[in-house]
Amino acid sequence: MKVVLAGYNIDAEVIADLKRNSLPRADITPETLSASYARISRHPEPANELRARARREVERARRSNQAVIFKMGHHSVAEHAVFNFDIIGVSRLAIEELERFRLCSFTEKSQRYIKLGDDFVIPDEICRAGKEAVFLKTVRLQNSAYHRLYEKLRLYFLAKFAEMARNPRNHSILDGWAKEDARYVVSLATQGQLGMTINARNLEFMIRRFASKSLEEIKELRSKLYSRVKNVAPSIILFTEAGGIDKKSYGELKSKACEYWGESDFALHGEKALALPAGSAAVFRDVRLADFTPEADAKILAALLHTVLGLDYRSALARVRRLTPHQKRGLMKKAFEFMEFYDFPLREFEYADLTFDLIVSAACFAQLKRHRMATLTVQAYDPALGVTLPPSIEETGMARDFMSVIRRTNAAYEELKASAGEAASYVLTNAHRRRALLKVNAREMYHISRLREDATAQWDIRRLTAEMSRLARKAMPLTFLLVGGKDAYPAIYKQVFGRPPKQMPPPFCS
Repeated sequence: MKVVLAGYNIDAEVIADLKRNSLPRADITPETLSASYARISRHPEPANELRARARREVERARRSNQAVIFKMGHHSVAEHAVFNFDIIGVSRLAIEELERFRLCSFTEKSQRYIKLGDDFVIPDEICRAGKEAVFLKTVRLQNSAYHRLYEKLRLYFLAKFAEMARNPRNHSILDGWAKEDARYVVSLATQGQLGMTINARNLEFMIRRFASKSLEEIKELRSKLYSRVKNVAPSIILFTEAGGIDKKSYGELKSKACEYWGESDFALHGEKALALPAGSAAVFRDVRLADFTPEADAKILAALLHTVLGLDYRSALARVRRLTPHQKRGLMKKAFEFMEFYDFPLREFEYADLTFDLIVSAACFAQLKRHRMATLTVQAYDPALGVTLPPSIEETGMARDFMSVIRRTNAAYEELKASAGEAASYVLTNAHRRRALLKVNAREMYHISRLREDATAQWDIRRLTAEMSRLARKAMPLTFLLVGGKDAYPAIYKQVFGRPPKQMPPPFCS
């Protein structure tokens, strides 16, 4: 056996320094890795020798890449080239578009952990529409409210959790709670930053997808991403213009639907609310289990038997159907028995799906969108769906102040929408809501629950996920025997098995 470290990401400043202090060379490009690995399937030489040849013959390597990708359709070779980007000074709204892409890595500046300043993006569309004054007045109003809320909430949490506050090490936690609730009043125009790691295939897809977007900020982001890589790796980033599927599909679907039913039929029919405090009775439910796999418990058990018994799937399912409920539970428990708090169920649990129809705040969606292995589609933010009001803001007597800002924001949104269209969404806040459709398999639901129902999770998504877990347990009682937050896992495990698991999760705080 021979294992060779073929390459790794290094800082661009290091690359620039190496270029300055060495003779000119053409092989400082990730394209040689793509070309050499593409040749592995058809050439007998060792991979390290193929890499050496690609470095010696860069132009030939580029032609090879283009032939492999364009003529043969093997686009996966572009995945061997990886880029890192600093994305600085973009809006929260633009970050949501960026983080829709699944097979990338993002680390984002958190509005929960960092106290916000007053930095925000002013959309070009708003300026062209002559509505900059309305926009600035509204966003500055929101930011001023954020600072008032933060100071009030910081004192509130220190007093409410006085025992916890006696230990100075916990002050950052309590301060973070104040920041995360205060940020519900700031706009989606608030500036953020992130680090992004992405392979060339997904970068090309991102650039192509962004070409069909209407927001000027996304168009600018697309242009800058492409300009940074087009000369570094021209042979593996080829298809960068919007295709018909991105430009036309959703518009054509809407037009056809309006032919059938008329646009007025899609109104909310009175499903309106201004403020929806957590835990209060709402005009509509914000979590619905829209669909799920029939006989999910039996089908997962059949998949498990398919793996271990050498049966075909239909035979395994037929045998499971003949088992008593007690036998089925015993079989399922064996799949869970050796699972620790950091483990997730076996891969066979991916054969059952759940689809949730959700209404979520922007603050909650910012966390939900990170579960990119799920299927998540969304509607635009809609003031008619109301806002999510953090309980702490009610309890500190700041709800009237908060809702005053929301009412003025909604008025500004309507004015901006009339002249700036989609860009009006920049002025909406983290408290505003949107509809989302989330499909997860059972295994991914465990991951979401373990992370988002834990005591350390933010209250909004914790509340949402707890309801999703409740509905999942009702639909698939055996499959979700152990679903729950990481902190609750020992108690859940003990309830099922009559003993605690071997390993316990770390405590919430010291």
